[in-house]
Amino acid sequence: MTHTIQSVSLILHNPEARPGFLRQRREWGMRPSLIGLLAAVLLLLSGCQLGKHYTRPQLDLPVSLQDSAHADTLHADTLCFADYPWDWLYADTLLQDLIRRTLVYNKDMQMAAARVKELAAMKRIDFANLFPSVNFRGYAEKEADNYGGDAYSPDNQFDLKAVVSWELDLWGKLRWAKDASVAEFVGSIESRRALQMSLVAQVAQAYFELVALDNELAIVRQTVEARRESLHLVRLRYEGGLISEIPFRQAQVELAKTVTLVPDLERKITLKENELSFLTGEYPHGIRRTPSTVDIVLPDNLPVGLPSALLERRPDVRQAEQNLIAATAEVGVAYTSLFPSITLTAHLGAESEELEDILKSPYHLLSGALLQPIFAMGKNRARLKAKKAACERAAYAYEKAVLSALKDAYNAITEFNKIKDIYDTRLRLEQSAKSTLDLAELQYVNGAIGYMDLLDAQRTYFEAQLSLSYAIRDKRITMVNLYKALGGGWE
Repeated sequence: MTHTIQSVSLILHNPEARPGFLRQRREWGMRPSLIGLLAAVLLLLSGCQLGKHYTRPQLDLPVSLQDSAHADTLHADTLCFADYPWDWLYADTLLQDLIRRTLVYNKDMQMAAARVKELAAMKRIDFANLFPSVNFRGYAEKEADNYGGDAYSPDNQFDLKAVVSWELDLWGKLRWAKDASVAEFVGSIESRRALQMSLVAQVAQAYFELVALDNELAIVRQTVEARRESLHLVRLRYEGGLISEIPFRQAQVELAKTVTLVPDLERKITLKENELSFLTGEYPHGIRRTPSTVDIVLPDNLPVGLPSALLERRPDVRQAEQNLIAATAEVGVAYTSLFPSITLTAHLGAESEELEDILKSPYHLLSGALLQPIFAMGKNRARLKAKKAACERAAYAYEKAVLSALKDAYNAITEFNKIKDIYDTRLRLEQSAKSTLDLAELQYVNGAIGYMDLLDAQRTYFEAQLSLSYAIRDKRITMVNLYKALGGGWE
């Protein structure tokens, strides 16, 4: 193939090498031998794409996403609940509205969409490089010289030419460049999907945290009112001489300590609203949300799919694979750049020294250029080594993305398996603390116990209420994390 290319270049650049192949530039016709030669070049063009093509790295994946101890809670299946759209999981209409606004107006999403458009155009450029380019050239020049003052000589030139240029992709360099741009384009789509998956989870988590803060604030305000009633009761007993001053002062301290929690929770609520406003691409404002509920009923059995299916569902893993494909193609570009490149150029049109004769003066010029890298102080070899190292780095990045996806899935499954037990124990604690407090209040009114005993019961119930509120919040967030870890939310 190399000898053929050199022969093509010799013939195109040296018309005398083959009489009659390229005659005077003003002749329009082409010999049949030239047509046959170009046909042979076209056959060579589609012949090869040198370099190592992409193959997915071999991964020793686990058989299941969970151990056998929790098989009764979550089970492996070809199906996965993450395959359902996000509005199936998040039934709250106010939350759905926030997510929809986020997917449209979030600035990161808008930037990701613009990136997809950018790479789509870049892909088109690399694809177009595989084909000839055609340009039109119009040129007019009026020139005259008069050396010595008595030898006026006009030298005008008028051109109307079509210029056709084509780089022959003999070794696959242009095809490798096209493959790289296609992989980068597909990777940008996967990146946008991964961002959507992340944003859906962020909005849902922030929303549930906001609802939980509302619930905590309601608990604190309810406790403040209970502390005020206790202080009033203790004051009456202290003023009646039934108790010492210490219980009275202790009741005041407990009320003040509880009151200080209110502005802190209000601050957190405002910050969380600002966070949601930012995610939706809006200026800070109040967020409408559903009042807190006591519990969320989670399914007893959810399909989580298989590890191999997880890699196909996670767009961040697919993005990492596309980056590896692009890096492999870049190695192909660098490798094939070491071989000769041939560019064919044709000028067809008219050329004349007088404008009125331009249509009577046909012109054509066919040329071929061969460029063979010979010496560049090792620059081309160094570029190839750099691209191979970048490809190796992309392979490690893909393996890391796989490990990260499996770690996220295992962690989310573990949390899901334990959150029900945590909620059940905290619910029983809250119910027991409430019964203890009711009994303590009754005994305190009857004088059977002292104020410190009542205070202990109040503190225990307050902490149990907050702990149960945290468990309710964590149940919701656990579902969010599991759905995201399994690759749900980007459809």
